[in-house]
Amino acid sequence: MHAGTAALIDMDWSTFDPLHTQGLRHTLTDHPLLQPDQLVALGKRFQGSSHLFTFNNTAGADANFDDVARLYPNRRSVTDTLQGINEAKAWMLLRHVQADPTYRALVDFVLDSVKSQVEEKDPGMYYRAGWIFIASPHTVTPFHIDRNHGMLLQIHGTKKVYVWDAEDLDVCSEQARECFHSRHELDKVKWDESFRERAHVFEVSPGMGVYIPITCPHMVETGDDPSITISLTYSTEATRRNAMEHVLNDLLRSKGLKPPRVGSHPLLDRLNYFGAAAVIAMHGQGSHPPACPSLAHRTAYAVAD
Repeated sequence: MHAGTAALIDMDWSTFDPLHTQGLRHTLTDHPLLQPDQLVALGKRFQGSSHLFTFNNTAGADANFDDVARLYPNRRSVTDTLQGINEAKAWMLLRHVQADPTYRALVDFVLDSVKSQVEEKDPGMYYRAGWIFIASPHTVTPFHIDRNHGMLLQIHGTKKVYVWDAEDLDVCSEQARECFHSRHELDKVKWDESFRERAHVFEVSPGMGVYIPITCPHMVETGDDPSITISLTYSTEATRRNAMEHVLNDLLRSKGLKPPRVGSHPLLDRLNYFGAAAVIAMHGQGSHPPACPSLAHRTAYAVAD
């Protein structure tokens, strides 16, 4: 970190590694668009759309993100949840906020500020997205993986962020990543309490945050106060290659083959990439593959899928 800097996001860029988690600081805690009244207004605009995702806080770390909203429903309205988040016992996500022109400008404002540093080591930033999390005290974000790099920025309240290395196959297997990239299913991403001792743990308060690389497993616990967090995510040429290689490995595995781990044979990975590109071009972004439209098209912004 660089004390005294006015940078929107401040990391030790000299040690930045796109594949390894790292703490950061930021200067967005007082941004007008991230204050409760504006988030209530955004929630109202998103009412009835796929941009809202919510569940009650009886869900634990072991809940499957694919089913958590159904199994642990939050029966409060958007307005009641956001205005009464301290007592709501709920977790709410405003998804793909870049669909709103005002918030798209915020996403660009932040990511443009770090694009040059990121692309020195991880070129080709695209598929930008913004995700705003509002959670009651003592609420858990279940154990899961994501298909993009992300910068998690704490705005209000405190939380404990657990992140595991992508190469820790005891925590998340290659098959789990293949299934996730190919079908966006989390069935094979399973929580175990013993994982805690293997995690990188970040205790974040306003002005702090965490860089979380693609498919690094993570789990979050809020503190004694309501929490507001924004995550800015993006893909790069490297994440696209990685995802496509996993997609093809999943296809090969479904045919009874046992492909080697992505990254263990660079030449084979390169062939897999071209193979996956051909399959994706043939199938489009329909059922299989890919689950993620970013593999079929290098669009500037993510879509609400």
